[in-house]
Amino acid sequence: MELTVAGSIFFDAVQLSFVNISQAAERIRSNTNTKHVVTLCCSPAFAALWLGPRMPKFFDENPDIDINLVTTQNFLSMEPGVRPDIYITKIGKVQAGYSSHPLNHDVIYPVCTPHYLAQHPEIRTLQGLRDGTLLNLSPYGRSQVAEHVDWNVWLAFHDIDLKSRANTAPHFFNANDYNLLVQLALGSQGVALGWHHLIAPLVVQGLLVRPVEQELVLKDTFHFLAFNEDKEHDSSCRRLRDWLLDEFQSLLELLR
Repeated sequence: MELTVAGSIFFDAVQLSFVNISQAAERIRSNTNTKHVVTLCCSPAFAALWLGPRMPKFFDENPDIDINLVTTQNFLSMEPGVRPDIYITKIGKVQAGYSSHPLNHDVIYPVCTPHYLAQHPEIRTLQGLRDGTLLNLSPYGRSQVAEHVDWNVWLAFHDIDLKSRANTAPHFFNANDYNLLVQLALGSQGVALGWHHLIAPLVVQGLLVRPVEQELVLKDTFHFLAFNEDKEHDSSCRRLRDWLLDEFQSLLELLR
């Protein structure tokens, strides 16, 4: 027997409802179990480029702690029932009841692969860079991430008008997914803007290079670790907080 069109629509709706109920029940169970679960909230880019490579080290040092990672660009409008133990965010006061620890200010510079630079030596100048294939971070869906820096802003800080790009300039690729832009840059598809605390390890490894020496330093734009003050007596939360602070400090000292 086959379902009618109306029956198929109803079946899909019911199936989705059961999935949502199951997921909600799992969230409730995770809040009541006896495991050492710490909820960490950060941006997708921070999770992929900074946190992901370091997680094996944390788990090796803390085998009794599980991490519940929540990624978002909307830190001020979290889903009901989600109150992370720790935030990594550019918002100084993300919620009431959280203490903020400043991590670093923004340092932003262009990056591409050595192969791409060898193929396009003209991007060693700001004018050549302006007329190159630019991988641009768009602001859509990022209103709660704080100040937005794209190619237009970065070049303007160096007295270069993006609107004066040559008519023969190659494509200008926009995306609001920073991870995608980094992957395109790693694939020699163009030049992206690199945030130092996320990109510097790739530069140190030689996977990416800086085609120009200019950079944009925003000393008043900080990233913060926000800690839920209700979890001050939770040793697992404190251990993750202290580990994150130590890792961040070690990275900054290594890459200065």
